[in-house]
Amino acid sequence: MFTSGDPLITLAWIISKLLGLYIWIVIIQAILSWVRPDPYNPIVRIINRLVYPVTYRISRIIPTRIGMVDISPIILLALIWFVQEALYRVIIHRETFLP
Repeated sequence: MFTSGDPLITLAWIISKLLGLYIWIVIIQAILSWVRPDPYNPIVRIINRLVYPVTYRISRIIPTRIGMVDISPIILLALIWFVQEALYRVIIHRETFLP
């Protein structure tokens, strides 16, 4: 496990790992939307509860429908990637200049 003397680096690392997990949840939800699983399945319900509120807000801000395809999960994945990159830069920058 990653440990550091600086709490900001540790917090950035934890957030980055949680965002990585969330990326997989978004990908799984996108794949599940293609196959139409049982909506009463507890795992499907948890995944939908984690992803739909965020993609819904993205759809309200940006028109995300292209024909029958909704690109809000792709936009969400790009946003998560940008946040992760920013966190990596914080981690690298802080570790470089620590005494």
